Amino acid sequence: MARPGRLRTRTLINQRWLALAGQASALLVASVGLRFPGPYIACFAVVGIGVWLNLLIAFLPVSRRSANDWEAALQLAFDILQLGALLFLTGGVANPFALLLIAPVALAGASLPWRYVLALGLLAIAAAALMTVHPLPLPWTAGQHFSLPLIYRLGLFFALVVGITFAAGYAYQAASEAARNELALNVTETVLAREQRLSALGALAAAAAHELGTPLATIAVVAKEMAREAPEGAMRDDAWLLVGQAQRCRDILRRLAETPDTGDELHERMSLLQFVREVVEPYATAEAVRVEAVVTGPPGVPAPDLWRRPEILHAMTSIVENAYDFARKEILVTARFDAANIQVEVRDDGPGFSPHVLAKLGEPYVTSRPGAEGSRTGHVGMGLGFFIAKTLLERTGATVEFRNGRRGGAVVTARWPREGIEAPPVAT
Repeated sequence: MARPGRLRTRTLINQRWLALAGQASALLVASVGLRFPGPYIACFAVVGIGVWLNLLIAFLPVSRRSANDWEAALQLAFDILQLGALLFLTGGVANPFALLLIAPVALAGASLPWRYVLALGLLAIAAAALMTVHPLPLPWTAGQHFSLPLIYRLGLFFALVVGITFAAGYAYQAASEAARNELALNVTETVLAREQRLSALGALAAAAAHELGTPLATIAVVAKEMAREAPEGAMRDDAWLLVGQAQRCRDILRRLAETPDTGDELHERMSLLQFVREVVEPYATAEAVRVEAVVTGPPGVPAPDLWRRPEILHAMTSIVENAYDFARKEILVTARFDAANIQVEVRDDGPGFSPHVLAKLGEPYVTSRPGAEGSRTGHVGMGLGFFIAKTLLERTGATVEFRNGRRGGAVVTARWPREGIEAPPVAT
């Protein structure tokens, strides 16, 4: 399926108007201002063709939408040919404005697939080669002839080739990286929104439990009265069954009510030990790997409470999941605190990060997972896990570090200033 174009047709039209205005201005300065003789009728005809095409496109329905990749490529190819023809008439590579041949290819590199970029780059190089071999003379003072040696023109040609190649490659790589980061950030936003919805769902369940408590109590009382007054038989049995089921519903709702109400400050906070235990909870009972959570701090100083933030919980749980996939026998999650900082470290005894992965960790689509076969959780890595975790943690003010331990294994550390995530003491 064809992807939507990145370039609006209106943008291409406006850029072409600027280029044509610049070309016309340069021709007027050379012919009227400097009075250089030259083939100005042919030059203005080339500019006129560009004006005619731009007006034609501007009045077509295509001008009101984004251009398809092939449409944008065709328009940029026309720009290369139009500029190449104008340069050919005015000195070729000896014309100082020959470097503008780089612009359409650079724009293609920033917005089009590589096959179009390659085709446009080759077209620009072919135009530069034609301008090098046998262009018309550069407009110059009457009675004088300006001519560069062939070897110098060849040097200018190769300089243009290098400029076209570098600009196209640089623009394409930068645009591709930006697109990858944008996609990964969209995934991050989706994950965070899901975590926030889950948190809101817990608050909704608590509210529902509170509201349903009274009618269930009424049902239980009425059912008991029915059971006492009903004669022996199926009706009394059904009445006591109704009492039992009502009690069961009340027990379920009581457990749901333990989930905090969103607006209750007492339930929006958690101890540091509770935080690390919640992070390792999905793997606490795993038999393949021992997962341990520890909290350490200055002697005699109580551990701080933290605000319950879904993005931090999701990010640290994701890091523990990755450690569980690669650990041999043990994962240690250590929370340390002092007067200034709170630090959470996830350490495993696995093979550690490979050097080429370690240098890029935290970037999107960097992974060492070959597939679900080598994963305890069955998770197929796309290289977004660490990127999402790092992005979420850094948005909360954390500094995230990835490294290998001295005795092997991977170590991931997140460090916050205490004032960033610490919940103040509860007033009594």
